[in-house]
Amino acid sequence: MRKKKWNYNLTIGVILTAIILLMAVIGTFWTPYGPTDMNGALKNAAPSLLHPFGCDNYGRDVLSRIMNGMGTTCFVAFCAVGIGVAFGTIIGSVTGFFGGWVDEIVMRVSDAISAFPTILTALIFISLLGPGKTNVIYALGILFIPSFARIVRSEMIRYKELEFVKSAQVMGASKFRIIFVHILPNALVSMLTTATVGFNNAVLAEASMSYLGLGVQPPEPSLGLMLSDAQAYLQIAPWCSIFPGIVIVVIILGFSMISEGLRVHQTR
Repeated sequence: MRKKKWNYNLTIGVILTAIILLMAVIGTFWTPYGPTDMNGALKNAAPSLLHPFGCDNYGRDVLSRIMNGMGTTCFVAFCAVGIGVAFGTIIGSVTGFFGGWVDEIVMRVSDAISAFPTILTALIFISLLGPGKTNVIYALGILFIPSFARIVRSEMIRYKELEFVKSAQVMGASKFRIIFVHILPNALVSMLTTATVGFNNAVLAEASMSYLGLGVQPPEPSLGLMLSDAQAYLQIAPWCSIFPGIVIVVIILGFSMISEGLRVHQTR
C-alpha cells in the first residue's frame, strides 16, 4: 500500500492560524495593558521587557493593541465570510440544481460584480454607506456572495448527475434533502478552500480600508489602523508598524497554507 505524504501545508497552516486565533480570542478579554491607555512618558518607547513590542506615539502598548486589534480584524473577516457563505450557498444551490432563467440572471449579475477588484468595490460601498466596522462587514459580505455562489453552483451541477444523487431521487428523496444532505456535504472541501481565500481577502480589505480611515474607527484598534497611525513615525519608531505588519503576514500565510493543504487533500 502506498503511504500518503505528509500534508505539511495544512499542518503548518493550522498551527499558525490556531496561534493567531488564540491570541485574538485572548485579546478580546485580556491584554498586558489597556489597548487604549495612554502614557505620555512612554511615547514611542522602544521594545523592552515591560513592553516587548514597544509603545506608539500616544504611549499605548503595541502588543496590547495588536492582541485586541487582531480580534477586531478577525471578527470583521469571519462575519464577512459568514455572510458570503450563507447567502452564496443558498443562491448557488438553487441556481445550480434547478438551472433555467434564474441561473442565467444570477450568474450575469455575479459576473458583473466579480469584474471589479474586491477592495476597490468595497471602498465604493464604504464611501456610500459611511466608515465603520459594521459597514465594512456588510460591504465585504455582499461582495463575497458571488464567489461562494459560483463554487456551490459548479459543485451542484457536477454532483447532481452522479449515480448516488439519481438513486436518491428514485427512492423519493425531496429536492431539499438531495441538496443539503447528499450534495453539499460532498462540496464541503471546495467551500472551505474558497472560505480560506475569502478570509485572507477580507483581512487585507479590512486592513486597507482601516488604513485609509474608512474602516474601524479610533480609539478601537485594528491592524490596518495601527499601520496608518504608525506611518508618520516610521523612522523614529519602526516597531509600531513592523509588528502589526508581521501579524498580517502571518495571518495571510496561515490561511493560504490551509487553502493549499485542502486543495492538495482534495486532489488525492
